[in-house]
Amino acid sequence: MQTRVAVISIIVEDPSSVEKLNSLLHEYGKYIIGRMGIPYREKNISIISIAIDAPQDAINTLSGKIGKLSGITSKTAYSNVVSDGSVSEG
Repeated sequence: MQTRVAVISIIVEDPSSVEKLNSLLHEYGKYIIGRMGIPYREKNISIISIAIDAPQDAINTLSGKIGKLSGITSKTAYSNVVSDGSVSEG
């Protein structure tokens, strides 16, 4: 199965949505390469960056689900790096 490398940038403005966000990230954890979170206390927001290597459909689905969460903004940047079978489906 072809996978693609992407970065999902997330800004959390509503802390009550963090539990739902973490649940989604856990659900797609097998695809996540790394995660960086930065609390910006002066602005009362959190900035999260997710590096992911997954099938295109999985990236789109995760990104869409994150975008529907209240108080959360996200954008996805896709690389041109596509590979076959680097992530197992099991």
